[in-house]
Amino acid sequence: MMSSHQLADELRRVATTQVSDITRAVKEGQKSIALNEVRDMARRLSLLADAFDPKSAVEKAEPQDGAQAA
Repeated sequence: MMSSHQLADELRRVATTQVSDITRAVKEGQKSIALNEVRDMARRLSLLADAFDPKSAVEKAEPQDGAQAA
């Protein structure tokens, strides 16, 4: 599990690099690249959340309220 300091450092790094890439793509009119960067940022933030709170990753993997696994 990550410490809160490690999480803060990683959040700063992700925010700085991803937002910079998104801004550049938008300014250059490259919508598909900007959207890919947004998706990548969402994926990275989700992974960070799972690393900070491993229980949430397990809960996501388990079927919800009687839902059956495919």
